[in-house]
This record gives sequence, structure tokens and C-alpha cells, in this order.
Amino acid sequence: MKIAILFDGASAFAESPDQEIIGTVDAVSLSLTTEGNTVVRIPVHPDARWIDRLRRARADFVFNLCESIDGVAALEPAVISVIELLGLPYSGSSSWTTALCLRKHVVNAALERSGLPIPKFAVVRRGTAIPSVGFPAICKPAAEDASIGVEQRSVVRTSRELTERVSSMLDRWDEVLVQKYVEGREVNVGIVGEAVLPIAEIDFGRMPKGMWRIVTYRSKWEDGSDEDVGSAPRCPARLPASIAAQLRKIAVTAWRIVGGSGYGRVDLRIDERGRPWILEVNANPDFAPTAGLARMAGVAGIDYGALVRQICELGLQRSREVSTTAERWALAVRLSGVAPETREPDLFPAGEA
Repeated sequence: MKIAILFDGASAFAESPDQEIIGTVDAVSLSLTTEGNTVVRIPVHPDARWIDRLRRARADFVFNLCESIDGVAALEPAVISVIELLGLPYSGSSSWTTALCLRKHVVNAALERSGLPIPKFAVVRRGTAIPSVGFPAICKPAAEDASIGVEQRSVVRTSRELTERVSSMLDRWDEVLVQKYVEGREVNVGIVGEAVLPIAEIDFGRMPKGMWRIVTYRSKWEDGSDEDVGSAPRCPARLPASIAAQLRKIAVTAWRIVGGSGYGRVDLRIDERGRPWILEVNANPDFAPTAGLARMAGVAGIDYGALVRQICELGLQRSREVSTTAERWALAVRLSGVAPETREPDLFPAGEA
């Protein structure tokens, strides 16, 4: 099988290359070629020339590792839309699911309306009043991932701190999510296909005194920093069976509501009374061999190569289940009360006239 790997080439090949992207592409490529597939790497750049290259590649499948274009997460769904437009089978979630999950306040509203536990939240734009969600509160960009814009000063205790933090963030982002901060344990629930992986926990035991126990940008991307060391992942999490079952149920329900496909991760907090709260639903989370999803899969006995293969199989299965455009249109017409067309029999087949 010929498989195209898409990734953020603008970041991978920048003046300061993103080695994490390159390493993930190398790892996925190795897994695929080891199983006898032909791999073509297609870096995605803002000039959109990659689209023609993808079309000319005539790939049987697209393994989508593109979480942004030149670091802009809001462009991730557009990449998936191109794959869908070309009618190619691909890994991970759809463009609309990814777009939904990127808008934190929108997905929060959808989940909350479905009865799932979401900490009180509001979104702030330039010129709008700053809402009251209670203190402490945490401020995040409403449409970012990878903990961009999240630091220790993101958690505020007073109205003055909240106003200052939101004002400074609006200099960079158009929308800021303000949400009630939940003190407690932070856990991650990984999902692959219909399976829920072993639950992981962020161990904040070594976080320096006086720091908020949150996963910041420094925690994720500054190896060896105090916040990195202070927020170590642990899998499996040590949880009572009843709470673990509740977490799995909430995560799967949230994943189905957003239309998740392939693989995803739901991040939650367990407050001091043992109540779970959804923080985020992540479509197409970090797929690096050292990232959380691969770690959880490893605990479940799924090595990285097997995980890559399973993600491909899920994408191919979805493509086989999707009707053609003609079939969908015929069904839509029938459900609109119009009888299907019937062709007149050909009385003079070719060669018999």
C-alpha cells in the first residue's frame, strides 16, 4: 500500500526545526515501511503546493500528522478538509470534529448541554465584559492546543488578576476562555477505535511549592524545566474501580458527542469530593512514540507499530463504510419524496444495431 504522511512542514523545516514533528514522522514512517508499505512524506506549507503533490502521489491512504500549518492550530481542520475533498482514506477524526474540538467554548457548550460535567466557563472577546465564573479561575486561548498560552499566571485569584490576564491575552488572541479552576487530580483517557486505553494521571508531586498544579506550555515543551519535572505522567493511574469506570463512561460519551473517530484523548480533573470534570476533548492528539497516547497503548500491550497499524485499519474501515456521493444524493432525493429515476431499457445495445 502507498501511504502519504502529512505534517507541518513549515514548522518541521523552520529556521529552528521542530524536532518533535520530525521524530514522529520518522517513527510512523518506520512502522509503515517495516510492514511493507511504500511511504511518501508530504510537508504542508502555507503556499498550498502540497495539495497538488498529494493529488499526484496517488496514495492509497493518508496518515495525517498535521496538527497545524506553520504552528497555527486553527488551520488543522483545513488540511483534513482537503483530504476529504480528494476522497482519500485517512487517519484520525474528520475536519468538523477537529474544528469543534479546537473551539473550547463551543465544545464545552455542546457537552454541557448533553449533561456532562463541565466546570463553569465563559468566553471573552474585545469590548465584552469579563464574566464571573468564581475563583480561582484559569484563562486559556479559546482556540489553541499544545498548552499554548497556558502558564502559571493563567490561574488567577482575584478580579484584578483576571482583568489583567484577559487584557494581556486579548492582545494576541481574539477569544479567551475563562473557566473555574478545579483543584484535584488530572487524568487522561485515551481512546482508539471503540477501545478505552488504561487511564493515565499527571503526577504533580514534584511541582515546586507555590506553583499551580497545571500542565503549562513549559511542562510540555521545556524538557527538564521545573514544571516539566513537576508534572510527570503516570500510567496506569491508581484509581478506585468505581471512579475509573465513571471516567471511562464520561470520556466515551464525550467522544461520541463530538463525532470522534480513530483516536483521541479526553482530559479530566477529579475534584476533592471525587467528582470528575471534563477539561478538554482532543481529536488527533500528539502521536509521538513518547506521547501520552502511545504510553497508554503500551500499558495495554499495544506497541507503537501495532498502534500505527490499528489507526490505519480504522481509517480504511471508515472509508469502506462511507457511501459514494451518488449514493448519498439518491438517498437524499428518496427521503425528500421523489421517486428514483428509472432508465428506459436500451433496445439497441452497442454492436447489435
